[in-house]
Amino acid sequence: MTQGLTYRRDPGGSLLLTDLYQLSMMQAYLEDGMTEIAVFEFFVRKLPKTRGFLLCAGLGQAVDFLESARFAPDELEWLQAQGSFSQSFLDYLEQFQFAGDVHALPEGTIFFPDEPILRVTAPLPVAQMVESRLINIMQFQTLIASKAARMVLAAPGKTLIDFGLRRAHGAEAGLLAARAAYLAGFDATATVLAGQLFGIPTSGTMAHSFVQAHVSEEAAFESFARSRPDNAVLLIDTYDTEAAAHKVVALAPGLAQDGITLRGVRLDSGDMAELARRVRVILDRGGLEAVKIFASGGIDEAALQGYQRSGAPIDGFGVGTSLTTSHDAPAFDCAYKMQEYAGLARRKRSEGKATWPGRKQVLRFYDDSGCIEHDILTLEDETTATDGLIKPAMVAGKRLSDLPSLEAARTRARQELARLPEPLRSLKPDAGYPVEIARSVRDLADEVDRRTSSISN
Repeated sequence: MTQGLTYRRDPGGSLLLTDLYQLSMMQAYLEDGMTEIAVFEFFVRKLPKTRGFLLCAGLGQAVDFLESARFAPDELEWLQAQGSFSQSFLDYLEQFQFAGDVHALPEGTIFFPDEPILRVTAPLPVAQMVESRLINIMQFQTLIASKAARMVLAAPGKTLIDFGLRRAHGAEAGLLAARAAYLAGFDATATVLAGQLFGIPTSGTMAHSFVQAHVSEEAAFESFARSRPDNAVLLIDTYDTEAAAHKVVALAPGLAQDGITLRGVRLDSGDMAELARRVRVILDRGGLEAVKIFASGGIDEAALQGYQRSGAPIDGFGVGTSLTTSHDAPAFDCAYKMQEYAGLARRKRSEGKATWPGRKQVLRFYDDSGCIEHDILTLEDETTATDGLIKPAMVAGKRLSDLPSLEAARTRARQELARLPEPLRSLKPDAGYPVEIARSVRDLADEVDRRTSSISN
């Protein structure tokens, strides 16, 4: 950012939030008259070692971006001042808008490598321009939703709350992580703005500093409970966890007389499984069987599975760093690649990064129990509109009126996770899933290779 310049718009909505080479290529395309229709598909090449499946998320924000994609006057002035672009190109950018089509997996859909998450069909310069931001949006939310889905599977029946804003890599990441986690099955978020923008339930407790600021734990607990009479969850591990649990028991009758019922207590450190057992005994003996125990701090899906196996009496979890950073798999090997231009199929043949050409569709098959069994990656024109997983999302630059809401995507994710075969549901590290590449796709790749062989020789 230029010193002294205050950027007053959301950077995520700026078309300057892109890679320089997109603009450079666009200008060259226009100078050469290369404006025919291009098809690009966004997909994941391979799964991280710790993932057996992925959960699609981010389409809502991708469509928002495409619908509002415009260059602001001050952005065009800045580009002009750089002296790198022609006036005719800048005039083109002044009129820029996305008027293409988008097909995509509905949010909340399970998918696997090579399966397109999103397909853009638009004039070549336009399809090229939107690449960087689309990858940025789709990759991140899919990353977090896939991580959150693993936690949902690892802790069936438990309340899961996103606590990750403070460890997220920036403001937008924290906000969209809350959305992605909720889509995948989390119950709430501590991020207040996510509640306002997306309608996600918000939930939170108190910090250690609140306890430390008071003359005693008792005073802190009573103050917080009276301030939050309908949703009091007390953090009890600032000093001595078991002693604090006894203080909660002693405080509860007086609060009950004033119509205040404690909802829960939270643990944030130590051997939380063992502490939860001891605290549960103290609460139950004190007549507080309905008070829930929540835990936070260093929790991921492995920890959640451990608590499940041990039978720890923990009713819910706040998950932060491991969720919002997807710390064990912080990025996907993903790509947005041209599959067709000017009516001809195209493909990349780079070693280890070859692509399958053409507009593709995903067919999914199920076993007798209703679990997913295998997928076939085929060409779009070999299927009917209702057969495949990839659905229209935008036509001529306008979103479809029936694009699923966040709640609908959340419902879809729940149904999709329920249909995973047992090895994937149990998060076995070596669990695989078969995706067959249809003969027609392979034949088209051979045809493209023959046609383009003279280019590479």
